[in-house]
Amino acid sequence: MLRRSMIYATLASSLALGHITPALAQTEIQWWHAMGGSLGEWVNDQAKGFNESQKEYKVVPVFKGSYDESMTAAIAAYRAGNAPHILQVFEVGTATMMASKGAIKPVHDLMKEAGYKFDPSVYVPAVAGYYTAPNGQMLSMPFNSSTTVFHYNKDAFKAAGLDPEKPPKTWPEVVLAAAKLKASGHRCPYTTTWVSWTQLESFSAWHNTEFATLRNGFGGMGTRLTFNTPLHVRHIENLANMSKQGLFVYKGRGNTADSVFVSGECAMMTGSSGLYGNIKKNAKFASGISTLPYYPEVEGAPQNTVIGGASLWVMSGKKPAEYKGVAAFLDYLSKPEVQSASHMRTGYLPITTAAYTMTDKAGFYKQNPGTDVAVTQMIRKTTEKSRGIRLGNFVQVRTIIDEEMEQVWAGKKSAKEALDTAVKRGNEQLERFEKANKS
Repeated sequence: MLRRSMIYATLASSLALGHITPALAQTEIQWWHAMGGSLGEWVNDQAKGFNESQKEYKVVPVFKGSYDESMTAAIAAYRAGNAPHILQVFEVGTATMMASKGAIKPVHDLMKEAGYKFDPSVYVPAVAGYYTAPNGQMLSMPFNSSTTVFHYNKDAFKAAGLDPEKPPKTWPEVVLAAAKLKASGHRCPYTTTWVSWTQLESFSAWHNTEFATLRNGFGGMGTRLTFNTPLHVRHIENLANMSKQGLFVYKGRGNTADSVFVSGECAMMTGSSGLYGNIKKNAKFASGISTLPYYPEVEGAPQNTVIGGASLWVMSGKKPAEYKGVAAFLDYLSKPEVQSASHMRTGYLPITTAAYTMTDKAGFYKQNPGTDVAVTQMIRKTTEKSRGIRLGNFVQVRTIIDEEMEQVWAGKKSAKEALDTAVKRGNEQLERFEKANKS
């Protein structure tokens, strides 16, 4: 009894002197994302870095499957009243999120209310502009912004008698390189991921050619698709001819081709700059990054590529204390040192000019040639035709394009017939979105 009373006495005196402080419960922030593999590890590290930098909040990253799956899950969760605080949405879902006014809390408002200085001008213009409303307010926070680049296998180039330091810059050069790679025994000289993004969306901007009316959707919901011009038809015809000759091998939708490039099966690929981290970590060959190919005779080419990747949207209906934690996390993610480290690790764009400058001064681009390609492609002067593409029901439009292009690769439709049909079917989706969102 004496011993127990001594313990109580010691405890009471310690509390009186303030030696023991009751632990404060951390405010938990749910972050739903679509990053698997090495990129999933990166996302977890982002949350861990923030959690270790302070004690008030705890960000909990939750993998919700592919971009499509995570967006569908979040919509269902919102309707059920238990949406996450933060949702990662790929760029194709931007117009849909913008139209969901009651479901989101604009990042501009969030940061201002939480007392953070929020200046959209510090972000790379091509990135910030994509997620900005007509009134100039940024609605979501750029996160893993990427663009289309040309990845190639330097070892395969050497084996084929090609100069590994001189990747093809134009589409005619790609065909010639593919022929040499095939002659040297390569079964998959060239492939591509995200067919709509690389071969029609970025292709259009890179050639300063319209993809859709009303400034590619930035001018309002009445936009209509126009990617069936003679230039687009010619390009898809060229790819179809490459496919027949075994120079281009279609590997499937989405980012399916990423793995066959990293494994060494395919020697050249147009895809996301965000694949850099995976290649660096897992490829057993020397690789290079170059600019997207173009047709040299097209006036205005090359221009600039369009944004890919995703941004972070803040969902509505949360408590003020939780929003303070969300704002603190987004502020942390935007810090130049955090951005620079992410850019060097993944290949995604540094979303602020300060992060780009920091990376450059650190000598990263000199030590890793080609890693600056994504940035330089995006910071070229943009035009009304090359700012980006922001459409309603964009996920459905891309699926239609995949379906029609697969008919071309299978030899069942001509390039013109497939593109005309894709435009017609896609415009029906745009009309549907416009009717559903008329205020």
